Amino acid sequence: MGDVGEILMSVLSTIRVPKPGDRVHKDECALSFASPESEGGLYVCMNSFLGFGSQYVERHHARTGQRAYLHITRTRKAKKEDDNNSGSGHPPKKKPTRLAIGIEGGFDVELEQYEEDVKVVLLPERQEVTSEDLATMPDVVRERVSLSMAGIMAADSVSHALQVQQWDGEVRQESKHAKVLQFLTIISGLLKILVFLFPFFNLSGWRCEVLCGRRYFDGTGGNNHALLHFQETGYPLAVKLGTITPDGADVYSYDEDDMVLDSKLAEHLSHFGIDMMTMEKTERTMTELEIAVNQRVGEWEVIQESGTTLRPLFGPGLTGMKNLGNSCYLNSVMQVLFTIPDFQNKYVANIDKIIDEAPSDPTQDFKTQVAKLGYGLLSGDYSKPALDLGDENGASEPRGDQIGIAPRMFKALVGRGHPEFSTNRQQDAQEFLLHFINMVERNCRSGSNPSEAFRFLVEDRIVCQQSQKAKYTQRVEYIVQLPVPMDQATNTEELQEAEQRREEGDSSAPTVRAQIPFTACMAALSEPEILTDFWSSAVQAKTAATKMTRFASFPDHLVIQIKKFTFGLDWVPKKLDVSIDVPDTLDLSALRATGQQPGEELLPEVAPPPLMTPDVEVKGILGSHGNDEDDSLYSPLLSPVLDDSTVSQLCEMGFPLEACRKAVYYTGNTGIDSAMNWIMGHMDDSDFSAPLVLPGGSSGPGSTPTESLSEEHLATIVSMGFSRDQATKALRATSNVLDRAVDWIFSHLDDLESMDVSEGGRSAVESEGGRDPPPGPRVRDGPGKYELFAFISHMGTSTMCGHYVCHIKKDQQWVIFNDQKVCASEKPPKDLGYLYFYRRVTE
Repeated sequence: MGDVGEILMSVLSTIRVPKPGDRVHKDECALSFASPESEGGLYVCMNSFLGFGSQYVERHHARTGQRAYLHITRTRKAKKEDDNNSGSGHPPKKKPTRLAIGIEGGFDVELEQYEEDVKVVLLPERQEVTSEDLATMPDVVRERVSLSMAGIMAADSVSHALQVQQWDGEVRQESKHAKVLQFLTIISGLLKILVFLFPFFNLSGWRCEVLCGRRYFDGTGGNNHALLHFQETGYPLAVKLGTITPDGADVYSYDEDDMVLDSKLAEHLSHFGIDMMTMEKTERTMTELEIAVNQRVGEWEVIQESGTTLRPLFGPGLTGMKNLGNSCYLNSVMQVLFTIPDFQNKYVANIDKIIDEAPSDPTQDFKTQVAKLGYGLLSGDYSKPALDLGDENGASEPRGDQIGIAPRMFKALVGRGHPEFSTNRQQDAQEFLLHFINMVERNCRSGSNPSEAFRFLVEDRIVCQQSQKAKYTQRVEYIVQLPVPMDQATNTEELQEAEQRREEGDSSAPTVRAQIPFTACMAALSEPEILTDFWSSAVQAKTAATKMTRFASFPDHLVIQIKKFTFGLDWVPKKLDVSIDVPDTLDLSALRATGQQPGEELLPEVAPPPLMTPDVEVKGILGSHGNDEDDSLYSPLLSPVLDDSTVSQLCEMGFPLEACRKAVYYTGNTGIDSAMNWIMGHMDDSDFSAPLVLPGGSSGPGSTPTESLSEEHLATIVSMGFSRDQATKALRATSNVLDRAVDWIFSHLDDLESMDVSEGGRSAVESEGGRDPPPGPRVRDGPGKYELFAFISHMGTSTMCGHYVCHIKKDQQWVIFNDQKVCASEKPPKDLGYLYFYRRVTE
């Protein structure tokens, strides 16, 4: 061991002991999905603590000169068959008693046990050094190397630190009202018997009332009397009597809008002579009800095709993805995206070049991690049957699921800093798709941009009914959102009969799903919208107008979202249980925008009158920052007059005050409907709750200085095909808010076309004919004929719970991707999808 000892001595300065805060990647290769369980194991650099599979460790050594790596290999231990394990995605065979994952009583997760082997490997000779070998080496070598080995093995891996292994949906917080409650009023409703807990300082004697529960999104259920009772009296807590046991009960806080804990429940109940210690459970708890709904047979079994024996598939493009704990939304979206040629060509076809150009820490590089994921899905290297070792005497047999890939690094990177996607909570697949597209946009400022496959222009045509003059605006979209007109259901009689039987207490009443024609959804999208409070620049007053929305371009790939998730009258998120006959082929040619018609007059480009206090004269609008040619800037001294009643109504719905003020301001005091539409369209804005800042109110003369503009926002708008000057003007006009700047820029295309183009755009010399082309995003266009190639389905009652799977058409065969399970689909449930993906049909 003399030579090895000398080598270790020579590289001793490069061997580090992990310190608190060091990121140790000992579970996954930075450039592939190799792991300690993979063939060849994982090599952890003993300096940077990055992990590499056998395929990439030599590359890292050649690039960095690092020689010492900790080689970790793991072998699964044989174990007995667990009858309670039902596989990924399906409701567990063992009935859960807690709304939780990975803890006793919750939904099962597979827990593997491994035998581990660890040794130091020195490159390029690949000489191995075990712990026994270290005992014969000099003290300084033995101590440093042993401490490094022990530190690496003892450290929490990055994937472990980022992934919450357990999730408990029953963890409830102590109610802030629990300590100030003393007396109760009994009510009953949809949740059987409830007890309202009254604050003692509001006590006016307790009395019994019969109040009904919340009204549901489809008009069924109660009349919101219990909710109105809380709103009128301020009494926040309710107890479901049938769930009271010596161990506790279901307590709901209308004020906190959640199930909560009441540490003084026994004391509170004793005021009515209710002794918790003698009570027995007679009703299902909310947890049991939610588990039952989440395991709803009709939806779960149909979407996952549980009633048939599915044939497992393996090979390139047929790789499963492990569920990291409610990550099925991510799995489904990425499976679909990497069937699209633009994403394949951008990331997978160039993976060698991407890896060669990767930074020193590739785990934090977006392009590298997306390429790694794409290659993992398409190569087929990880599309192999997972072996079930059985007991110690049994032979290894393939299981129905795959080895697959676990996208831990990818999920951590794309979710970093995001309040939702950085968690292990269930998310909306549509929101994640848009989030990922946004990240692609930001990271593709040069070269090809695969998100262009989805990008298209929408044209809004607004016609003033009084003057018959029109206004045209365009905006960029990536998804078509189709409304669900519940009043167009073709099985109304069956729905009413089933509802009547449920109201009569018939427990055998079948669950009837509303049948909605796809043509009705398209008609709801394309029919004219009546605007009752439109400010017409032609008549200089509010009047009625019609708004027509059409496609100004057709993308290569069209994404359609069925708007199943909505809000009830009490603003509680709900999901519409509907079946829609979505077609395999789609022709949208009739919905192409035609632009200004011959002889059609346009509305004058005159801004509506500013909102200001009555004692301010119109001549004061320009203030000290305006000029006679441009009156678009207000004096910062002016304060707008906002419709207080509209602001109050929005606040009562639970939205932040400043967001409500901005909604009323930016919609020009035109009413609650337009303000609500503004709020729903800007809820994801980073400044949604920030104070209202009037144009010109916070910067030098007139606009936001260039120095304060976000370079990232500028680059994003430039990447869409606009010049830097145009992007700058848009951001200045919208207080440096990206989403609003994009909306602004598409409503001012005529103004932008006359701008001089500087850096970021072509010069007059470069432009054909000495003039720049009209400004606008880079969009592809072609025939509006499409064929369905994928869809993503959701099971559960809302985006905050449930499960996602996707179906993808490959070589004329539908394939179901259910996390690690990849099988030939027998009955693809195309009528129950949530997101549908179409590709253009070329003649």
